[in-house]
Amino acid sequence: MSSAREDIMERLRSALRDSPAVPEIPRTYREASGMSAEERIEMLVDRLVDYKAGVTVVDSSGVAPRIAELLNGAASYVVPEGIDGEWLAAAEAAAPGRRRTDSAQSPLSVPELDAVDAVVTGSAVSVAETGTIILDGSPNQGRRAITLVPDHHICVVGAGDVAGILPEALRRLDGTRPLTWISGPSATSDIELERVEGVHGPRNLDVIIVRS
Repeated sequence: MSSAREDIMERLRSALRDSPAVPEIPRTYREASGMSAEERIEMLVDRLVDYKAGVTVVDSSGVAPRIAELLNGAASYVVPEGIDGEWLAAAEAAAPGRRRTDSAQSPLSVPELDAVDAVVTGSAVSVAETGTIILDGSPNQGRRAITLVPDHHICVVGAGDVAGILPEALRRLDGTRPLTWISGPSATSDIELERVEGVHGPRNLDVIIVRS
């Protein structure tokens, strides 16, 4: 068996010796959008609204009040352990005791996550052209499970983290990290072209874009 295998492998190596197995791929696509910060924000908002996400653009002082407003009807919510505490100050003041924290030392189970109404996270990078928000599992974003199980995701996006097009975003990411790509609330039309929401993740997505 070993001899036959080596014979086959040698034939393959001989056949590929004169040309590479994968030809060189031309990289002629756009690598930069040339858009200003305001243009990137405007395009991202347009795409997210088209995807039926809720979008608010605020200054840094407006993050906590907006989160509190979005959590007004939630009996409980979960956050990653690295979340910015100032983001939650108004929500805590309005109704203390609702927050649950997911950490590496004390991760919440799927039934526990399913019992909470919402999740609040930060984000790594966003792509304006595609309306995509990317999470990379950093401390202010947490495990992928906490953003997929609760029915309402409130995601904070820094204006400085909004890239114009995908190649710009990819240069900011570490491909070895667990990346979650979000383009609007979870929805599918696979079955008889009927739109069904909440199949693969949160049914509701609210994005807060924070100007630098």
